[in-house]
Amino acid sequence: MTTIRVLIADDQVMVRQGFTVLLDAEPDIEVVGQAVDGLDAVGKVAELAPDVVLMDIRMPVLGGIDATRRITAASDAAVKVLVLTTFDLDEYVYEALRAGASGFLLKDASAEELAQAVRVVAAGDALLAPSVTRRLIAEFSRMGGSSPRAPLKERVGALTERETEVLSLVAQGLSNAEIAERLVVAEQTVKTHVSRILLKLGLRDRTQAAVFAYETGLVRPAGY
Repeated sequence: MTTIRVLIADDQVMVRQGFTVLLDAEPDIEVVGQAVDGLDAVGKVAELAPDVVLMDIRMPVLGGIDATRRITAASDAAVKVLVLTTFDLDEYVYEALRAGASGFLLKDASAEELAQAVRVVAAGDALLAPSVTRRLIAEFSRMGGSSPRAPLKERVGALTERETEVLSLVAQGLSNAEIAERLVVAEQTVKTHVSRILLKLGLRDRTQAAVFAYETGLVRPAGY
């Protein structure tokens, strides 16, 4: 069994210690370090090379969004960032996803939900639950995202008609199984399409694909 190496970045010591106890109890997860702020997290990622970083958004010295951006921008950074927040309506969620986060999780998640979130993100998938998708759409609309960015929109032209269709469904929060059912194809076929979409567009995962779809105008929030 491959062990998932986790770094916990949060300015509250009780949160760090609590998550450490919960995750270390899992046979396939090991907490390799803790960071007290975003800048500390950036340094610890370089030092410890974790697979997943649990990143709080609001921290002193360097916030979680900027820390996420620095970590994911590193050319050799294979680490995934799972954003933690106290509120599901945190105004920074959208920016965190744009910065390169692979998922979003509430701090009041159960031990089982926390461990599963780590596994999902570590596997290269995205933790994009329906509630997060709704928040993504709301933030996109609030921030004036209804005007597509031309350079991004041009990149959609690299996709086939079917890949464009799959990307649209990914952005709506559908799983591979749900997309397969919608398009009447095998789930493995959908996985292949998603992999090709990410490769062609230079994206990290499904979360980034969803952000891309909204920013290019491929998917439009209802009422906009």
